[in-house]
Amino acid sequence: MLYSLFDFLDSSFDLPGVGVFQYISFRAAMAVITSLIISLLFGKSLIALLHKKQVGETVRDLGLDGQLQKQGTPTMGGLIILSAILIPTLLFARLDNIYIVIMLVTTVMLGSIGFIDDYIKVFKKNKKGLAGKFKVVGQVLVGVIVGSMLFFNDGVVSKQKVSENEVEIAQAGDVGDNWVEEKSVKTTIPFVKNNEFDYAWLLGFLSPESAKKWAWLIFIPIVIFLVTAVSNGANMTDGLDGLATGTSAIIGVVLAIFAFVSGNMVFADYLNIMFIPNSGELTVFIGAFVGACIGFLWYNSFPAQVFMGDTGSLALGGIIAVFALAIRKELLIPLFCGVFLIENLSVMLQVSYFKYTKKKYGEGRRIFLMAPLHHHYQKQGLHEAKIVSRFWIVGILLAVLTIVTLKLR
Repeated sequence: MLYSLFDFLDSSFDLPGVGVFQYISFRAAMAVITSLIISLLFGKSLIALLHKKQVGETVRDLGLDGQLQKQGTPTMGGLIILSAILIPTLLFARLDNIYIVIMLVTTVMLGSIGFIDDYIKVFKKNKKGLAGKFKVVGQVLVGVIVGSMLFFNDGVVSKQKVSENEVEIAQAGDVGDNWVEEKSVKTTIPFVKNNEFDYAWLLGFLSPESAKKWAWLIFIPIVIFLVTAVSNGANMTDGLDGLATGTSAIIGVVLAIFAFVSGNMVFADYLNIMFIPNSGELTVFIGAFVGACIGFLWYNSFPAQVFMGDTGSLALGGIIAVFALAIRKELLIPLFCGVFLIENLSVMLQVSYFKYTKKKYGEGRRIFLMAPLHHHYQKQGLHEAKIVSRFWIVGILLAVLTIVTLKLR
């Protein structure tokens, strides 16, 4: 919005200073600052309103230290996060950019699913919230829409630098300055040289043209799986004050770096990675995302004054998944989302093992004292704040390792 305004002022009146809005780095910085301000100001007002409306968390006694003290803490604080993401993005990002449109659609849709779930829990007094099958249907719908936009939209392309001989024989797309533009579903394989993998290869029984045409049959289910898995992983992680929020902020910084270098021809050339035209604009969006997470921590760090609820956690996970897909780094999700992954796996292992042992021995047994994993450590007597800090440290280590994959092959 402001980009279009200042672009008009710059081209029409040549006003001094307005040209700074052409720089992604400046607009990303402004998005971070604005999202922080919105989180702090809107957060205080929303918490007061939630207290007034008695929109409090209902806590079951699971025998965890300090758990019952959280009874009545306002929930649905994800509205703070969503506002702090959407408003700066609308203000500072280019709204004619397909990647920005995709991220806005993802944020609104998954935020809405989470909001409906929280609304049913809080106002309809139904502890189960939105039925699981409807939640999954919503996530699948988001995956179908996002996957279709990424696959079929003509603005979603990539460029790769090729040798002089390859330029002469290149058949895909336009060739300029030794960069070949192509419409494909290639992605990046970490730790491997010449590290692009084309999902169309999985349709190798078809001719190359047919495989390229029908690659959406592979790509869209992958999008659905990742959106569902990562959003649920973030939801599982949201069990301790500041855990999901801080972890998401760390992941956001990693994604910001990847978006900036993937959308910049010079950096893409130096790092020998796919150059994705116009994806650099995503840096503005992810800047708002990081600012929103850090700003929300002001109220969500221990002891939390507000919980994000599914309104925030489902949106955060889905945003991370779709963002990674947009910049062709989805195969790195198990690495930079390692905290989400281990939380998810701990629940799956616990449930599976319990069912298996109950069927085999007539008595269910457990791997962990309690799942998700962070509750296991609570049961061991570790303080909530210490668990969160250590998970953040693990998240930072994973983030650094993820960034290193740019050159470590």
